[in-house]
Amino acid sequence: MGKNSRYIKWFIALFSLLSFGTAGYVFIEGWNFFDSFYMTVITIATVGFGEVHPLSTAGRIFTIVLTLGGVGTAFYILTSIVQATLDIEFGAFRRSRMDARIRKLNNHFVLCGYGRVGEAIANTLKQQKADFVVIDHSMNSYTRAVQQDCLTILDDATNHDVLKRAGVEKAKSLITAFGDDAYNTYAVLTAREINPRLTIIGRANNDDAARRLKQAGATHIILPEVIGGMQMARLALSPATVNFIETVLSGKDGEYLVEEVYVGESSTLIGVSIKDIEERFAGVRILAVRERDGDIVINPSLSTEVEAGGSLTAFGTMEQLQAVEGCCSFNRDSRGHIVPDL
Repeated sequence: MGKNSRYIKWFIALFSLLSFGTAGYVFIEGWNFFDSFYMTVITIATVGFGEVHPLSTAGRIFTIVLTLGGVGTAFYILTSIVQATLDIEFGAFRRSRMDARIRKLNNHFVLCGYGRVGEAIANTLKQQKADFVVIDHSMNSYTRAVQQDCLTILDDATNHDVLKRAGVEKAKSLITAFGDDAYNTYAVLTAREINPRLTIIGRANNDDAARRLKQAGATHIILPEVIGGMQMARLALSPATVNFIETVLSGKDGEYLVEEVYVGESSTLIGVSIKDIEERFAGVRILAVRERDGDIVINPSLSTEVEAGGSLTAFGTMEQLQAVEGCCSFNRDSRGHIVPDL
């Protein structure tokens, strides 16, 4: 129910209560309209004034009914009106502060949709201490996101101005997690138009939707049901291996992590072989190399040399990985990780 309709409902209820009381005194006691209205107001307001005219037995019974039913009703209506007004004022103040915080973000994530999938994504981003903004047009989703301390915009994620308000031009990545494939597609189209270099991860429910998302400009496409089925099969086949990989990727239960380290133009790692890197940073293992053209080499040979503009997927402790990152001339993101200068 909208704010205006709530006010209309409360004022109608208050008007009905006053009309009921006024009509009762007119018909029971035979008083004129003003005296009846005045008696109704002082009764439900419990101001303690005396009776306007002496009451008959029927009039006293009616006054008892009006007092018992009307006082509580009037108090509830007036309290609701005051509370709603305060909510509007404080809500505007809260949204203003939230918008100010969103404007300060840079290299953050934009999460479109805060359903079950979106909430799981947000929890993971929080765990990794990443900055992100949620966009959802549902009041229930918006309220839930705000209650969970997420920077949130209540609006249409397919709207050009709304995505700009979320800072998509400065964002590191956009994730569309709505259950509606068409909505995800339009959000991807709009985001790609605003930021052609943005990494976009889209949710799809079937292969046709995945194809449309790809055509719309999504960089990566996830089918939750397919991924879930594959994960269940892997757990059934190799539970220990899957648990190990999940622990390492999340970094929540152990010391070791897997991180992607970007190699800048002035990095001291340029031209250095994998063997030399692993010897220089004891305990670090290079699992993959992404070349400048985007090709990924899994389990590269020890003689492979690092190229500028590419990246290394490294395994090691947080301290070891930070030492490797320290050899790259990049800005740090909200998690303290190295990110490329775009």
